[in-house]
Amino acid sequence: MISSRLRQLFGDPLNAMLSLGVLAVALVCLPPLIRWGLVNAVFQPDPAACEAAQGQGACWGVVAEKARFILLGRYPAEALWRPLLAAGLIAGSWLVAAFARLSGGKLAGLLALAPLAALALLGGGFAGLDSVPTELWGGLPLTLLLTTAGMAGALPLGVAVAYGRRSQLPVLRGILTGYVELARGIPLVAALFVASFLLPLFFPDGMALDMLWRVLIAIVLFAAAYLSEIIRGGLQAIPPGQLDAAAALGFTPWQAQRHVVLPQVLGAVAPSLANSAIALFKDTSLVTIVSLYELTGSLGLALAGDPQWRPFYLEAWIFLAATYWVGCALLARLSRQLEYAHPRRQGHQTRL
Repeated sequence: MISSRLRQLFGDPLNAMLSLGVLAVALVCLPPLIRWGLVNAVFQPDPAACEAAQGQGACWGVVAEKARFILLGRYPAEALWRPLLAAGLIAGSWLVAAFARLSGGKLAGLLALAPLAALALLGGGFAGLDSVPTELWGGLPLTLLLTTAGMAGALPLGVAVAYGRRSQLPVLRGILTGYVELARGIPLVAALFVASFLLPLFFPDGMALDMLWRVLIAIVLFAAAYLSEIIRGGLQAIPPGQLDAAAALGFTPWQAQRHVVLPQVLGAVAPSLANSAIALFKDTSLVTIVSLYELTGSLGLALAGDPQWRPFYLEAWIFLAATYWVGCALLARLSRQLEYAHPRRQGHQTRL
């Protein structure tokens, strides 16, 4: 085993040079990073100790001191169990979906029900729970909610748009093509501004959607345009003979799409779907511009007004980057479950 690994690393002169170069960079960079991040680091929330160690060691005390505000935002202190439980429900649904082999229906139900439960918990107003306005939501629960609800709404809409663009009706094709090109031609920031400031003009006086719902509409419409092209590419890759075979077996056109075509399409484009989900997970940071303070916005609120901890932004951003990395890794792992649902992949694994 070891000899085979060595042959892979040093099999030819080019591989040997690259491997030695990577090892040299690691030997140069890792020791000072370890000294800064672990050996000389301050882990207690002590501003004086952090100030003394500045330049020599990391101040992880800023994370210990500000973790509540970074992760949960401005949610009322007396009800912090609600955002914690809401974030746990969504993160738990990601974990289950990433590591349990669920059928497509159960997987979709799990990922759709978790944000609904989180919305109810965060909003309150029932069963004795105090109502909390959406402008006080923030941090990790809001990031997870926007990502999961955005993908849950965008995926079925994207599938519908992909099928619509393959329709024989030219008017329908033209409208949907215009929608996709418009959504792909503007940045998400512009879509958020339109949803925040232009969308209320279309509602009657005294009747306007909450900012969170407007942002969710913008995210769903924006993400659905990209997902529709991914699905359309998968549909074009399905051989026409599959539909003929399904018809010969007595399937109706709808049943053929539901049981034969769509499962294969979703399995084949799973890596691209995961890539879009990961991009959306990170792009939720843009909602700060419309005064919704998710993870990055909450970090800014937590440190901007505190002169004692303001100099230690770097450590807080590293903590935030690690949080995002864990979420992205879960979404990437979840895509493998969709790949497993691919009929051909299942047959391949069975043969193995």
